[in-house]
Amino acid sequence: MNTLDRTTKDWQAADAAHFLHPFTDHQALSAKGSRIITRGEGVWLWDSEGQKIFDAMSGLWCVNVGYGRQELIDAATQQLQTLPFYNAFFQTATTPSIALAEKLAQLSPPQFQHVFFSGSGSEGNDTIVRLVRRYWDLQGHPGRHTIISRINAYHGSTMAGASLGGMVDMHAQGGLPIPGIVHIEQPYFAQHAQPGESHDEFGRRAASWLEYKILEVGPDKVAAFIGEPVQGAGGVIIPPDTYWPEIQRICDQYGILLVSDEVICGFGRTGHMFGCERFGVRPDLITFAKGVSSGYIPLGGVLVGDRVARVLIEQGGEFNHGYTYSGHPVACAVALANLGVIEREGLVQRVHDDTGPYLAQQFAALQGHPLVGEAETCGLMGAIRLVRRQATADAPAEPFASSLSVGMVCRGHCFNNGLIMRAVGDRMIIAPPLILTRELIDEMMARIRRCLELTWVDVQQRGWV
Repeated sequence: MNTLDRTTKDWQAADAAHFLHPFTDHQALSAKGSRIITRGEGVWLWDSEGQKIFDAMSGLWCVNVGYGRQELIDAATQQLQTLPFYNAFFQTATTPSIALAEKLAQLSPPQFQHVFFSGSGSEGNDTIVRLVRRYWDLQGHPGRHTIISRINAYHGSTMAGASLGGMVDMHAQGGLPIPGIVHIEQPYFAQHAQPGESHDEFGRRAASWLEYKILEVGPDKVAAFIGEPVQGAGGVIIPPDTYWPEIQRICDQYGILLVSDEVICGFGRTGHMFGCERFGVRPDLITFAKGVSSGYIPLGGVLVGDRVARVLIEQGGEFNHGYTYSGHPVACAVALANLGVIEREGLVQRVHDDTGPYLAQQFAALQGHPLVGEAETCGLMGAIRLVRRQATADAPAEPFASSLSVGMVCRGHCFNNGLIMRAVGDRMIIAPPLILTRELIDEMMARIRRCLELTWVDVQQRGWV
């Protein structure tokens, strides 16, 4: 059948018959039918029914420069015409991969001069495990193989990436985590703060959980700590400002490597080129993906700091790890064009100085809504926690029962009213494109308020409040 002749129902039937989606109950999806996205421009998407949708999630945290950027399309076309592919094995390289590695070294903190390319953030974090363990082997400490991560962290869905992550539902499938990866609690104030504890006090206490785990495992067995500056898929969990400096101090004290997973936070999302800069962290390794190419072509990798790179290069011999698509020339050419857009249009500075603070201001105004326990942002990412009862002077906010899936109820109203907002449990989260203006923020906030109001009416009618 000609694709132009297919109806939405035709596409849904073909989808159900052949396409296995990520993180999906396929039986439920088949019964409901997929939403078929057909076009994008700027911050907007259109589906096969012609509905115009505000994409407040940048695709999947990645379309930072918006849809339809001709500069990126032209870069891909030119590279496809010149050299569509060659690998980085056999002591060869392509000019786009070299140029991108050089550019990333210029944009990243000064300790980073080397890049290892992958095809995704998940592959990047698999590479992290290999790099970290190889580093300690070469240093003469083969017993230092344990990597510490956090509960509710997300570091990808490959065997190693899912193991590094702390998602219980992922670990329940496939016998995860793999050996040598352990977890501490996340710095989630609403979940773990003690009565009367300030955010700063909580941040320091949450960081101390790392030291307890190091001592429990044994300092001579711990290789690294990995964390997202802001936990993205976990619900946009923004740590107190005291958290990361204390994590840095503990890593320095015990000599363990510090890994910043910047797959979401990198390339301007927090108002800094990298999230570690926002929180004052000096990592040894940085995982990146998503925003490096604005999702136009899959690309990921690891920025390798001098401490690790020097050992690998000077002592390492052959590093038996890599991918067919490491440094793919088309992906690298698109990434270079994407980074050029980010620099020319001053998008990182715009988020830092203008749109980030304005979004924070608008989110703070949601606090008066009866469903909103708290609304918080970091740059152009934000979260709204839905609660059954707001906090009072005598009692904390009362959550909805998790079995009610109130976040999914709200997400349904969002989808039906032209807004893509993600539900993570009872947290509604956004990460809109960095090209957002104040006018577009106003448009997005009007849709968010409408969907909150519809959800409030809905839960009242269901007798949940």
